[in-house]
Amino acid sequence: MKNFIKFFTFFTLLALLQACGTSKNLDYSSIKVVDKHADLAAKELYHVIKEIQKEGIAFGHQDATAYGIGWKHSGKFSNLRSDIEEVTGKYPAVQGFDLGHIELGDTYNLDTVAFSLMKDHIQKMNRKGAIFTFSWHLDNPVTNGGSWDNTSAVSSILKGGEQREKFELWIKRLSVFFNSLKDEKGDPIAVVFRPWHEMNGSWFWWGKGNCTPQEYQQLWKETIALLQENKVHNLLYAYSPNIISGMEEYNTYYPGDAYVDILGVDIYNHGGNEVFVKNLKSNLAVVKEKAGQADKPYALTETGNNNFGQDENWWTQYLYPGIKDSGIAWVLLWRNARPSHYFATYKGEISEEDFKEFEGYDDILFLDEVEKISNN
Repeated sequence: MKNFIKFFTFFTLLALLQACGTSKNLDYSSIKVVDKHADLAAKELYHVIKEIQKEGIAFGHQDATAYGIGWKHSGKFSNLRSDIEEVTGKYPAVQGFDLGHIELGDTYNLDTVAFSLMKDHIQKMNRKGAIFTFSWHLDNPVTNGGSWDNTSAVSSILKGGEQREKFELWIKRLSVFFNSLKDEKGDPIAVVFRPWHEMNGSWFWWGKGNCTPQEYQQLWKETIALLQENKVHNLLYAYSPNIISGMEEYNTYYPGDAYVDILGVDIYNHGGNEVFVKNLKSNLAVVKEKAGQADKPYALTETGNNNFGQDENWWTQYLYPGIKDSGIAWVLLWRNARPSHYFATYKGEISEEDFKEFEGYDDILFLDEVEKISNN
């Protein structure tokens, strides 16, 4: 009987160690994130993001495996494909998706990507060490128009607002999705959630002029609280305004260090290449300073060249000089929607060869390189 007890105790302890331990042997108690009840996966993701910053810049692409120029996945179990992989033989390390229309209970998001397809691809790419970031272009709760219907609505969804019940339902639907992100063992897959982005612009109903900074900050905090009430604990929260003039503008809508895990900024090439590089350097310097004060990782959370098909050396002559030595954890290019609207290269595109050179830089990291960091 004593031998049986010893045998049982030994294997019970072994099982517990296997369940609680990882290859990194991290001290999870020392990793502080917004969610005090965060899953270990979320803390591990935070650790990996900070480790990436020591090695270089992870390359990212929105809807990377959902569609590209001249193709689109339509089935849940479709084979993975990527415009970037077809050019370089490598997948993006960071992959973005949007959750717009999940609040409506729809099957597809506003860009016609099935939520079931997202989950399938996330599970597949999670095994390879990919990092996932989610934006949310949700409808206007007052008018039922799109995100770009800038009719004031924030006050109506805060506590006590006339659309509060609708908003809480929307968060429940969002929570069901986040809680469904599981690996093949049934463990949570942690992701970066980047809600209410580009708030210093006026084009979204949660943006400048459509709500006050105080209302925005309250919306941010209440969003997190509602997600946690719905037992969502696999998220890291990223804050990302549009191009800023300086630290004062960056801080205008900032909800506080206790409510943000990752700092970001969205910068597109609207004003020409030289202005773009200048904006990258000045903006990322501000975000770096803010991140240093708060001891948080930071990223270029959206970017891309709006001069479609015109700059064959854009990657090495403009994007790379703007982000080199910036300290960002990743750079996310926006989606490849169609030949007249794309932000990453693809087979036959004018900058394809230049992108291959960009991919070869030691500090530009793709999925295989981030996978090694994740496994260390």
